[in-house]
Amino acid sequence: METSINTRLGKIEVDSGYPSQESIAKLLDEMDYQRACQAYIWGLPIVGLAAWQKAQREVFKVRDGQLVSFVGFEEKLGIMTPNFGTPYICCVGDLEKSGPLVYEIPKGLMAGMVMDSWQRSLSDVGVIGPDKCQGGKYLFVGPGQEAPQAEGYFIIRSTTYSVFFGVRLLDADSERASRELIPQMRTYSWSERENPPKEQVVPAGNVKWSQTPPTGMAYWEILSSALNKEPVEERDRFFMAMLKPLGIEKGKPFQPAARQQKILADAAVTGELMAKANTYTKRFEDPYWPSARWKDLFAVNTTQREPNFEQLDERGSYFYEGVAISEAMRSTTPGFGQRYMGAYQDKDGGWLTGGNNYRLRVPANPPAKQFWSVTIYDEKNRQMLINETNRFDVSSRNPDVVKNADGSTDVYVGPAAPQGLENNWIQTKPGEGWFVLFRFYGPTEKMFDKSWVLPDFEKVK
Repeated sequence: METSINTRLGKIEVDSGYPSQESIAKLLDEMDYQRACQAYIWGLPIVGLAAWQKAQREVFKVRDGQLVSFVGFEEKLGIMTPNFGTPYICCVGDLEKSGPLVYEIPKGLMAGMVMDSWQRSLSDVGVIGPDKCQGGKYLFVGPGQEAPQAEGYFIIRSTTYSVFFGVRLLDADSERASRELIPQMRTYSWSERENPPKEQVVPAGNVKWSQTPPTGMAYWEILSSALNKEPVEERDRFFMAMLKPLGIEKGKPFQPAARQQKILADAAVTGELMAKANTYTKRFEDPYWPSARWKDLFAVNTTQREPNFEQLDERGSYFYEGVAISEAMRSTTPGFGQRYMGAYQDKDGGWLTGGNNYRLRVPANPPAKQFWSVTIYDEKNRQMLINETNRFDVSSRNPDVVKNADGSTDVYVGPAAPQGLENNWIQTKPGEGWFVLFRFYGPTEKMFDKSWVLPDFEKVK
């Protein structure tokens, strides 16, 4: 008996319960498309880090695992949601090629992390890391590699061959810290320890680069390459099965047929739109302060694991808009580490857009032992917003920022500067969406008990 069933795909024709041949083709295409959309969100952490590694190899042209410094605005432009005011020194090593890698850091105020290719934290570095800002040597050992007898080293075992190392210099005098500390940082393979390479940290320079995950088929190309490189973990075997009918399979080159290309191209568009919705609503968490719209940037934890599930949406949300995570960035200890809050809407619920002028009134005595900062990012690339003023953040470290009589600070964002408060202003462009991160360095007790409250952005004339 022939009949039809109304579905979200339209009418599905069946005969004695069996879908027609035409309907089978439609159902299988939809099944692969839905799986590809979800795989897009699942792959964001590894694609973001692989894009950084690709830039290191093709743009900066440094040896594998070599450190690159990102000090000025131009150098940081390729990084998703960096802090404008702190120098970065980072790299992605390939333990499969190099064998165990050594990273030496000097004594100095810094904070950072070691991560695997899925951006799971393997160790903090600096403030709450094992070195405690006293300097030391880290030794990274990859899957299946035997750890050398290395007395006096902090030995970190990575679950993947690609491993990220990065630190931020937190000294208030960032120029001095960069000048004194960066030349003391070194990296080399364990086999080179008796005669390390002479050239060490390389400045990124004013070159165009980006670690933002690419769009379209380029996204799947990077994902396929990264998955081919790394061991398959138990938690990911179902996703690997879902990708197989789409031409992404471990041990095989990425050569999708025309049908697969069409599905992947469509899913890259929808998958990114889903990632945007997931990131900008963060439906899995409530606002940090009930009276405002700010949400904790790090609903994801450093292991991406909860007792009964893996944090799929949580990690997709953060790694769509950012890169790198550590325990210090999710501090719950007053006076140590950092806390980050994100906002995408104004007080009235409208999206933050470049054509409007906004004011954020930061109440007096923000709960930050070291400093606080407000940094604006463009929605398209999730990188620092380029404008005519070369001013991209407002920070308590800037002595030219004007305070109100009651100790509060007004931060203005929009196309027009308020007269006399230019140093409190970040310029935006009409027609371009933006979002904001508020960083607390050395968060204090009032951050955790929520007795200090950060209000929302409000439109102003």
